[in-house]
Amino acid sequence: MPSKLDDLVLEVEAILFAAGKPLSASEIAAALERDDPRPVQRAVRTLEQTYENRQSSLEVRRVGDRYALQLREPYVATVHSVTPVEMAPRTVKALTLIAYHQPILQSVLVRMIGDLAYEEVQHLRGLGLVRTEPKGSTLELTTTRRFAEYFGIASSRPEEIRRFLEQKLGVPPPPGAVDPAAAPVAPDEPASPEVRPPDAPAPPAA
Repeated sequence: MPSKLDDLVLEVEAILFAAGKPLSASEIAAALERDDPRPVQRAVRTLEQTYENRQSSLEVRRVGDRYALQLREPYVATVHSVTPVEMAPRTVKALTLIAYHQPILQSVLVRMIGDLAYEEVQHLRGLGLVRTEPKGSTLELTTTRRFAEYFGIASSRPEEIRRFLEQKLGVPPPPGAVDPAAAPVAPDEPASPEVRPPDAPAPPAA
């Protein structure tokens, strides 16, 4: 491990910090106006190793073919009080699908809503609403206690959350489907500045 990081590694760190979402090596290279993503890929690996060996609340996490600079799991709850719970319609849709089908693999969610799932999972994790656990080459996604508390659900058990979504928000169960990948995906909703608890005028829908 070099004692001093070169400029490219620090530039990659700055890009990942400013992006606030997972980026591929090619996307990072484009942001740095570089044609060849290979040096960027090497810089990402160096940065990843640096954070692994550093006492830090942050880590470089691989998300599919992208990389994110994010909080380590033990420190996610620490920032809840200063993290605004604001979500775009596509984030609401991702959260509802995770809540309804949990535990659900991130790879399955990607098949349901596309590559934007990587970004949305990271955003929801940062909000403390979704928990991620490594599962083979992907992640297993579940909602947190904070999710249940925020939406006024009496229980954090998956079956109770599923019942709440069906009865209170009108989320229809997939007809005869047991595979989450076969569940219907609703179209995007009109833009909304933030998510409100279910008793507010405009509850989220799948």
